[in-house]
Amino acid sequence: MSNELGDVSELENIIMNHEAFGKPHPNILHLLSWFHDERRIYLVVEFAAGRELYKHLTSAPNGRFTEAKAAKYIYQVTDAVEYCHQHHVIHRDIKPENILVALNGDLKLADFGWSVHAPSERRKTMCGTLDYLPPEMIRREIYDVSVDHWCIGVLLYEFLVGKPPFESEGQDKTYSRILAVDMTYPEHVSEGAKDLISKLISYQSKERLSS
Repeated sequence: MSNELGDVSELENIIMNHEAFGKPHPNILHLLSWFHDERRIYLVVEFAAGRELYKHLTSAPNGRFTEAKAAKYIYQVTDAVEYCHQHHVIHRDIKPENILVALNGDLKLADFGWSVHAPSERRKTMCGTLDYLPPEMIRREIYDVSVDHWCIGVLLYEFLVGKPPFESEGQDKTYSRILAVDMTYPEHVSEGAKDLISKLISYQSKERLSS
């Protein structure tokens, strides 16, 4: 992975936040080393042979994972995110495209370009992916690590349904649905899964399920 020296903000985030971790986590893509020449910065990262999780999701039967597979995957993502939070790192862009699959089938949380090392655990920058934005970001309010908990809930919904819960035509409609927590569940989603998702996708950030 490389990037022009004139645009280093995302790479700085990646390097700084990986250095904050110290010991690597089994479900976080490991930054092995980095170097630069006159034009580019190069990152040497762990190889994830299984490619993006998004490709596995779209090629799965009916474009969604079984509940058993979703449970395994969401456990691994949650464990990785909790490790980030223990080291005061907020990821802020959790989605299938930013998760890789290792050769053994385990997940690797990747792409820390929007992440931030925040010892105070409070930020106000609006960033991430439209369908995964939590209400407090849309309202331009100060937020904390609970934005990642919201994203985990959206991710679990997408695992089980095949698309994010607030997906709409146009940004304004998506914003409106997020702020209203306007979501429906297909019949195949179990009551247990609905209960877990609802405890993560909570309008009030302090009410979201956390470890």
